[in-house]
Amino acid sequence: MQSTIAGPLELRSLTALGPSLPLPSPSLSLIPRVSSTGGDDWASDGAIRPALCRRRASTRSGENYSGDPVRKMNKGKIFKLAKGFRGRAKNCIRIARERVEKALQYSYRDRRNKKRDMRSLWIERINAGTRLHGVNYGNFMHGLMKENIQLNRKVLSELSMHEPYSFKALVDVSRTAFPGNRPVKKEGLAAIL
Repeated sequence: MQSTIAGPLELRSLTALGPSLPLPSPSLSLIPRVSSTGGDDWASDGAIRPALCRRRASTRSGENYSGDPVRKMNKGKIFKLAKGFRGRAKNCIRIARERVEKALQYSYRDRRNKKRDMRSLWIERINAGTRLHGVNYGNFMHGLMKENIQLNRKVLSELSMHEPYSFKALVDVSRTAFPGNRPVKKEGLAAIL
């Protein structure tokens, strides 16, 4: 036992003196002892470091920033997800883990990008169909909105590709609803056809 103790009495020294002495309050045990070397002396002497004084490394391996343990996928799951990857990314666990994590990030991002890409594809198809009848996409959609025709872009693109007569009827309805939808004079080869 150390001869000089700075701060409150240590729990172990009190129990060594006898059971009749009162124990200190729990708030006193949160103040660290100072050793003769000048630093904290928690590890020597076998004292238990209190929870409030515990310091954590910012990022240890296996922990995220909040201190919670990071769940790691087991090897079997990683290799199953890495099947078909090129080189050592399919059979070396360290490389496979990095590639699988990146692949999962890409798949998360592209599930959202897929929706944007499909919408832009539908708009291109509608625009191509409406321009055959002398109306651009914006005026066509504005005319449909004025007539309260609530067809989404997916259905309109399918109509423009597979049902040209039904789509032409929609273009005509849109043209009458919005005066900006005037038929455009066809020039060149379009006038002949």
